[in-house]
Amino acid sequence: MTDRHQLLQAFDALLQPERFRDYGPNGLQVEGRSEIRKIVSGVTASRALIEAAITAQADAIFVHHGLFWRGQDGRVTGWMKQRLALLLAHDINLFAYHLPLDAHPDLGNNAQLGLQLGLRSEGRFGEQDLGFLGARAQGGDFATAGDLAAHVERALNRPVTLVNTAQKAIKNIAWCTGGAQGYFEAAIAAGADAFITGEISEPQAHYARECGVAYIACGHHASERYGAPAVAAHVAGQLGLAHEFIEIDNPA
Repeated sequence: MTDRHQLLQAFDALLQPERFRDYGPNGLQVEGRSEIRKIVSGVTASRALIEAAITAQADAIFVHHGLFWRGQDGRVTGWMKQRLALLLAHDINLFAYHLPLDAHPDLGNNAQLGLQLGLRSEGRFGEQDLGFLGARAQGGDFATAGDLAAHVERALNRPVTLVNTAQKAIKNIAWCTGGAQGYFEAAIAAGADAFITGEISEPQAHYARECGVAYIACGHHASERYGAPAVAAHVAGQLGLAHEFIEIDNPA
C-alpha cells in the first residue's frame, strides 16, 4: 500500500512532465481516496475503462488519454458528467500522461511499440524529440515496404493502411505513435525509408508519393496500447502495488 501523493511523485519522477509542452494536464486529473493498493492501466479514460476498473476494485487508473484537453468545452455534461460521476462516486484516482508517456526512452509508447515490432531505436526526430528513428533489431532490411507492412500487421494483429511508394529495401524506419501524421515531413527529412504511426490524413499520401517514403498507419489505439501498462507495472513494482491492464478495444 502507498498513498496518492507518493504514487504521483513516482509517476512524475519517471515521466518528467515538466519537460513537455502538452495539450492538457499531466499527472493527477481526478482526486480519489488517499490510500492506494491497486492500479488499473488502460489507453483512454473511457466510461468502459472506468467501469472495468470499479469491477477490478482499483484505487487508481493510469491512462494515456485523460479527461481534460486544451480548448475543450468546460461544461460537465453528457459523457463528461458520466465519467466523472463514476470516478467520484467510487473515490478512484485518475492519473493521465500524454506526451511524457509517448516519449519515455524505455517504457513509453514509442519505445514499447518498437519492442513489439522488433525495431531498434538509434535516434530521435521531430518536435520535442518525440519521434524514434532506427532499424530492424535483428539486423537486415525489409525487402519491400509491403514486407514491413505485413510484419506490422502480424505484430499488432490488425490490418494497416500502406502508401507503398518506396522503390528500395527498407532500412531506416521512423515511428511515432498515435495521431503523429504531422511528423511525416520530419521523418522524411531525417532520412527515413518508411514511417509508421497510428493515423493518416489527406496530405500524407501525396508526400509519400512525391518523396518516395512509405507510409504505414496502424491505428491510433493499436499503436498506443503498450506504454501505459509498461509504466504502471514498473511503478507498481517499485511501490509494492497490484496492477492490472484492462484492454478496451477501439478500431480507431
